[in-house]
Amino acid sequence: MHGKPTVEVRDLEFAYGDEVVISSSSLSVEGPGLVTLLGPNGAGKTTFFKLLLGILKPLRGSVLLNGEDVTGDPVRAGVHASYVPQLSAMRRDLPMTALEAIEAALTGKLDGRERRERALKALSLVGAEQLAKRKLSEMSGGQLQRVMIARALARGTPILLMDEPFSGIDPRGREDLADLISDLAGERLILLSSHDPIFTLNKSKLVVVFNRGVRAIGSPRDVYRLELLREAYGPGVLLIEKCLHVLS
Repeated sequence: MHGKPTVEVRDLEFAYGDEVVISSSSLSVEGPGLVTLLGPNGAGKTTFFKLLLGILKPLRGSVLLNGEDVTGDPVRAGVHASYVPQLSAMRRDLPMTALEAIEAALTGKLDGRERRERALKALSLVGAEQLAKRKLSEMSGGQLQRVMIARALARGTPILLMDEPFSGIDPRGREDLADLISDLAGERLILLSSHDPIFTLNKSKLVVVFNRGVRAIGSPRDVYRLELLREAYGPGVLLIEKCLHVLS
């Protein structure tokens, strides 16, 4: 692909039955760089990512990845974007090693040697070569998250969607993971969802305030303001000694 990776959403709306989950949302971002989708739990961030990936089809509106309309088409979307799911959505009891999990995600005309080489390179990119033969069930949350990021990287797409990657990881592991994601965003467009701004705020080029739709978008300095955050979090945002605090 030539040019910069892009994600464009036009007037997107989605509902589960009678419950509108995403209402009339538009968004246009360009990479490389990190874009944080910031909003409380239950704000529809995972649903929004599934719409971007074509897994869900909107009631109206469209999704364009790198200029191609991929609305409701996971095959087309998968050419451009890869997904790192929440750890809570992962089955950790499968008897698979890290290497096997990554190789299983690789499709196309690759022989066994090429799959192995690509998987090992991806593990190297996230500093997890030593986990290659470790079973997923034996890993800590931080280790498993690195393997899942490697799994997405191995597919070679210019766009990565990461859904709450810091959940279930200890504080030190979160800091290391934030540094890794920031490094990876130097060459890719990464959209990362989070309910807590602390880990990626200063590493993001843009922040999207999100609650059942896009409420605001801008630089961290523009967006991280009391009145905008309260649009997403309600009264659970406090100003204490000139610092904003989000109460989970």
